Amino acid sequence: MTRAVATSAPLLVYFSSVSGNTARFIEKLGMPAERIPLQPKDAPLEVNEPFVLVTPTYGGGQGRGEEGGAVPKQVIRFLNQEQNRRHIRGVISAGNTNFGEAFCLAGDIISRKCNVPHMYRLELFGTPEDVDRVSDGLEKWWRQQH
Repeated sequence: MTRAVATSAPLLVYFSSVSGNTARFIEKLGMPAERIPLQPKDAPLEVNEPFVLVTPTYGGGQGRGEEGGAVPKQVIRFLNQEQNRRHIRGVISAGNTNFGEAFCLAGDIISRKCNVPHMYRLELFGTPEDVDRVSDGLEKWWRQQH
């Protein structure tokens, strides 16, 4: 997937489960976006331009393994593809404040592993203030990059 025209906003690559919380936030932003497929049988998403990843955090980091299951498997699969990983420029994470210290843990993990900034943290599908803050911030950041 490559856009032919440069825009005033970055491409957002996002994962949203069947709950649709992350998808609702992306819709509110109104920026160019591509969704990471939900089902493993779906064709994988390949991105060939700089993007900001938007991901939910799962399970409050209480799952198995070092990462506690916080990063959705679909996001891991997407980032395990080198052609995708080399274009990530930042990460935005959503979570539930009930997760306590694990709030938005997926963004911290991805930031560390991909060496990109964890740009924003938001509750579930984001408040109107989150939409304004992220929209304005991403546009300013994108202009500085280009």
